[in-house]
Amino acid sequence: MRWFTPSIALGRVAWLRTVLYLFVILDMHAFVRDTLMKGQQPGLYQPLFLARLFDLPKPTIANTTALYAVLLIACLVGASNYFPRLAGWIVAPAFTWWVLIGMSDGKVDHDHLALVIALWVMPTVASGRRGLAAYGDQTRSDAAGWAIRCIQICVIATYFLSAIAKLRSGHWTLAWPGSAVLTWAIVRRPHPVGEWLLHHPWMLHVLQWVGIVAEFCSPVILWLKGRWQLLGALFFIGFHAATTAILLIHFLPTVVCWLAFAPLERIAPWFRARRARRKPAAATEPAYLAAEG
Repeated sequence: MRWFTPSIALGRVAWLRTVLYLFVILDMHAFVRDTLMKGQQPGLYQPLFLARLFDLPKPTIANTTALYAVLLIACLVGASNYFPRLAGWIVAPAFTWWVLIGMSDGKVDHDHLALVIALWVMPTVASGRRGLAAYGDQTRSDAAGWAIRCIQICVIATYFLSAIAKLRSGHWTLAWPGSAVLTWAIVRRPHPVGEWLLHHPWMLHVLQWVGIVAEFCSPVILWLKGRWQLLGALFFIGFHAATTAILLIHFLPTVVCWLAFAPLERIAPWFRARRARRKPAAATEPAYLAAEG
């Protein structure tokens, strides 16, 4: 239970609120951006399992436009760390519905797993300070630790379950890393870096093996600490940088959730300490210059 509910400063949750809620606005306009268009063509809507389970209404121009406005306002309020729980309980179901509509065409992007879960666990944490003061709140909270751990587990699950899916696609054999899947992906999405790798097929096989082994070993990061955990996080961020360079495929919704592993609560104290060191230096500088004169 101590591992699942570590005591973490509320400042980290405050930083995550701001980053994640602002990212949701970006996501609505750059990634899952066709929800509004599907409201114009409700006949093409094929509800996903959750939409069928909760009997959500079909998208229309009216409800998708209202959903857009509600999300935009609630995200801005939540990002400011004012009324974070109220805004959070609005954003979580609203964005889930937004994603269910946007991904109702048969392609469900697994890079949104951690982001959606993060939006649901954020409002479970009682806010301490509000506004700018929330970023430097060093009050320790088990509830904050539980929310952060849930996000971390979902980030790692994105990779581990991806490896399981690769095994399943190869009929539970290691056919995927030995296949030509990267070659096919590069031909489908031509890009200078990827096209250069086509002339070195052995490198593509190495990348496939490195990828699937890293995905299987990803749960280890949950038990690493300090710099070792940071190195693990940087490895996977570098992994996404490589896939973007080779295939122009990004995983930004997952990458932004890697911030749950970062000690964001140290930013405000570090900035205050740095500013405090500058003030004495600025105060003594005129006397020093006078002595020189």
